[in-house]
Amino acid sequence: MQLEVITQEPQSDARPTPVLFVHGMWHAAWCWAEHFLPYFAEHGYASHALSLRGHGSSEGRERLRWTSLTDYVADVIQVAGQLPAPPVLVGHSMGGMVVQKYLESHQAPAAVLLGSAPPKGLIPATLRFARRHPLAFLKSSLTLSMFPVIGTPSLCREFLFSEGIGEEDLAAYFARMQDEAFRAYVDMMLLSLPRPERVKTPLLVLGAANDKAISPCEVEATARTYGTPAEIFPDMAHDMMLEASWQAVADRMLGWLDELGL
Repeated sequence: MQLEVITQEPQSDARPTPVLFVHGMWHAAWCWAEHFLPYFAEHGYASHALSLRGHGSSEGRERLRWTSLTDYVADVIQVAGQLPAPPVLVGHSMGGMVVQKYLESHQAPAAVLLGSAPPKGLIPATLRFARRHPLAFLKSSLTLSMFPVIGTPSLCREFLFSEGIGEEDLAAYFARMQDEAFRAYVDMMLLSLPRPERVKTPLLVLGAANDKAISPCEVEATARTYGTPAEIFPDMAHDMMLEASWQAVADRMLGWLDELGL
């Protein structure tokens, strides 16, 4: 599988452990290239972001609708296996569930779940959205397409960003959004949920107080499942890596990696 990988290498004092970033629904590797890749490279980490199959410039767009969560895990296995050392994994939203599934059978030095889909699945998040936007939910269900969920700039802002995002930034990000695999969404509802008892990797679980996609309560439940505390950032929405205060999130992640000696 030909997969797009965006890489930012440190200029000096490189650390031995690389970092691999995994995006969520509607996004691709570009969402990490905005801030996180250069920032982590500045702090000595070889930083890589992949576009899962059917996303960005990766192969598989024509088969996207029926792409499974297992397919996405295979993409992470492929890219991680090509790196010189096992990477720290960072998964956002759907990417967080992909990381959880990966860790069932693969070791990693550490992993960060960022506004991650919870191990108990997306049924609560789906019901919240359906109550708030029944027409968009109906269109998504009838067309087997996930794009209607964020299919207008207004919905994109409500679901992914803080209300104060600038119109220019919103337009630029919305223009880069794309459809998502309906099969993978169903997998995250109930067909292919993680098995937390198999995960032995140290986890950092982070969430956003104003997240309309994955609620702080769901982030806290995820942390409890893995026996670690959740950390909720105030005045932030779902796309924590693109929010105005993204650096606070990155600094917490970097501090945690330092604590682990990575």
